[in-house]
Amino acid sequence: MHKWFIVAALATTGVAAVAEAQVATAQPQAQAPAAAPLTLERVFAAPDLAGPQPRALKLSPDGTLLTFLRPRADDKDRLDLWARDTSTGAERMLVDSLRIGTGAALSEAEKMQRERARIGALKGIVAYDWAADGRNLLVPVDGNLYLAGTDGQVRRITDVPGGVLNANVSPRGGFVSYVRDQNVWVQPLAGGAARALTSEGRGLVHFGEAEFVAQEEMHRTDGYWWSPDDRYLAIERFDETPVKVFTRAAIGATGTSIYEQRYPAAGTPNVLVDLYVMRADGAGKVKVDLGSDPDIYLARVDWLPDGSALLVQRENRAQTRLDMLRVDPATGKATVLFTEAARAKSWINLSDSYRVMEDGSLLWRSERNGFAHLWRLKDGRWTQMTKGDWVVTGLVAVDEPKARVYFLGTRDDVLEQHLYALDLKRGAITRLTERGWNNSVTADGAAQRFLVTRSNPDQPPQTYLADAAGKRLSWINENRVEGAHPYAPYLASHRPVQFGTIKAADGRTDLHWQMVTPRLEPGKRYPVFFQHYGGPGSQGVVRNWKNPLIQYLVGKGWIYFEVDNRGSPNRGVAFESAIWHAMGTVEVADQRKGANYLKTLAFVDPGRIATYGWSYGGYMSLKMIEADQGVYAAAISGAPVSDWHLYDTHYTERYMGDPRVDGVAYDASRAVIDAKKITTPLLLMHGMADDNVFLDNTTKVAAELQAADMPFDMMLYPGKTHSAVRDIHVWTTIERFLDRTVRNKPE
Repeated sequence: MHKWFIVAALATTGVAAVAEAQVATAQPQAQAPAAAPLTLERVFAAPDLAGPQPRALKLSPDGTLLTFLRPRADDKDRLDLWARDTSTGAERMLVDSLRIGTGAALSEAEKMQRERARIGALKGIVAYDWAADGRNLLVPVDGNLYLAGTDGQVRRITDVPGGVLNANVSPRGGFVSYVRDQNVWVQPLAGGAARALTSEGRGLVHFGEAEFVAQEEMHRTDGYWWSPDDRYLAIERFDETPVKVFTRAAIGATGTSIYEQRYPAAGTPNVLVDLYVMRADGAGKVKVDLGSDPDIYLARVDWLPDGSALLVQRENRAQTRLDMLRVDPATGKATVLFTEAARAKSWINLSDSYRVMEDGSLLWRSERNGFAHLWRLKDGRWTQMTKGDWVVTGLVAVDEPKARVYFLGTRDDVLEQHLYALDLKRGAITRLTERGWNNSVTADGAAQRFLVTRSNPDQPPQTYLADAAGKRLSWINENRVEGAHPYAPYLASHRPVQFGTIKAADGRTDLHWQMVTPRLEPGKRYPVFFQHYGGPGSQGVVRNWKNPLIQYLVGKGWIYFEVDNRGSPNRGVAFESAIWHAMGTVEVADQRKGANYLKTLAFVDPGRIATYGWSYGGYMSLKMIEADQGVYAAAISGAPVSDWHLYDTHYTERYMGDPRVDGVAYDASRAVIDAKKITTPLLLMHGMADDNVFLDNTTKVAAELQAADMPFDMMLYPGKTHSAVRDIHVWTTIERFLDRTVRNKPE
């Protein structure tokens, strides 16, 4: 489950104490210069108010070009491929998606992959891959593949009815590979006929794809992996035969499609997964020994840098044990290099933060001491490389000649992600990015140049090229809010984000909150739009640029408020695992603490606090109003999981255990246990083609409320998936509901 809600998180700053807001109740604030009113229609229109945001930034193999995807000025959802000369800064379009696109409908498989990646609304070019020669790029458009040269020439290299998936260029550039009709195909890049390496894929058997839970929950989108020397491919095979069939109706505006969807609900069988290795011509096929237990997860697959062996991460069904296997590609024989075990009453959080060093040692991110840190395994012994009550959030690059490791982490502030350099010889850690910003970073293979994207609450995302010392060499996208910038007309009315902490319901743990207020008038009390997500894996309170929808709400007179409860990430194992086998408990209690804190503020109307959430947040809305009648004036529950028996294995069992064993915990976690307690005005919302959180979840709640004769409002969206929250009608509906139930309620 990914986070769906209105805050488009990317990067951050702006520190303020609540005392500032309290002082505002006693001191009139200066009048701001006149500003254009920010309308809901403008929030959803093109161009994006955050300004032009390049996607999928990559440096060419020789470093002379920086390529990226850029939205069109008249259509923020259609992307084209652009290139920037790293010496001169000159930019040009490499591939115009409209010029080469056929407009063919995407296959259902590709639609679902895009939905898993949360890019279902995007069109044109959504991915591309550099060839090793630095002169060509592989560009998928409308289901087929094109080879784009840096000289501006573009040629189509596949013509496959139904399209292809998961296209890549092999590491040395000898081949193009892709999935066609559930099998893996390889085609010489220089020209020649394509060859199918597998042939058994059909029906419920797939080769070269990642299964549903791998895409949705494990952050693994790959289903095959090239060796560095182009000699071998490791290919996943999965069989959906054991997986329970759910009949899902995708109800659209002009008709209904019925899908017999294989969906691994908690406590039911997963797909059967195998891994094979074969040469690039399909010969020498061997099956990897993944062990005697078939009920496992194939978490990660990588090759050693010299291609001599595979590294395969095998995770048990309970997600309490992860084995790193070393696999011989010639025989498929596997040996266990090491095992990572979860701490008591917790689980394993998967990560891509590991690197094999030239001496054969391994850098590895682990939470074994209670916080995510870098460790090094050498000659069978572990050495901890970073320490402290903070977390390493990602491994960026390694410069072995200079013995430097670059990583992302929260060493300076849990609300800010920064780039750090670790000196492997001295153990010293140096921060390379500026305080007051939240950063995401990628690097070239030599760890000499870094692409840094940063933002704060007052500045939409910016991207720059930096050297190994963190010095900015040039702007890729300065994105200053001035002149013709889309947000410039609204800058004068932009309100700052304030941050602070309160104690959790346990009375010991600090919870971070963020708040945006209108210009406060002395003696006036304001309604609150209290947003929450509450689920694991997503940190909402960050010093980054926020979705302008928040500014719209504040401009309409609402206070915006959010608090990260226990169970959210980047605060250590104990903080996150507070929800172990107890979803819907500590999160609800901590959100109540947030509501009670709001009611202590003189400028807050305690009787007009509305709460809103989508997905896990929708689940939380229901739990909160059932547990705390009278605390909230109204609640919006979007696409809620109402019964964890209905959600998928990998996500749900990670936190709740197997319902066949832990049934009591599942019963207690249901969104509605006593419908008679849902007395708070409630708006239920759901996309009617949601294949992630099925519509059954909302209809189950509706049936329970109707059986108890409890009033509620409901809005369903024909043809919309889990991302229905991005529809403007969702927000006009929410606004009308809140105007009726909260905003116009007498103080």
